[in-house]
Amino acid sequence: MAHHKSSLKRIRQDAKKRLENRYYKKTARSAIKTLRSLTDKAEAEKFLPKVISMIDKLAKKHNIHKNNAANVKSGLTKHVNAMA
Repeated sequence: MAHHKSSLKRIRQDAKKRLENRYYKKTARSAIKTLRSLTDKAEAEKFLPKVISMIDKLAKKHNIHKNNAANVKSGLTKHVNAMA
């Protein structure tokens, strides 16, 4: 167990950040699943920028790797464009 004040504070901060990061990652994953399940192309095209924005924010804050973000965005864009 940590004894220094700064160590205890760091533990509190890390726990708070971890919860926030988990929330944003889970929200983005849910949005990706929702986008993949859509069948209407117009609706999917409208929802795609919101999902891409979420992914970009995760990559910017280093919650996911930037190459992973690019990969996911590319796949989602291809998925939406291939809809009939």
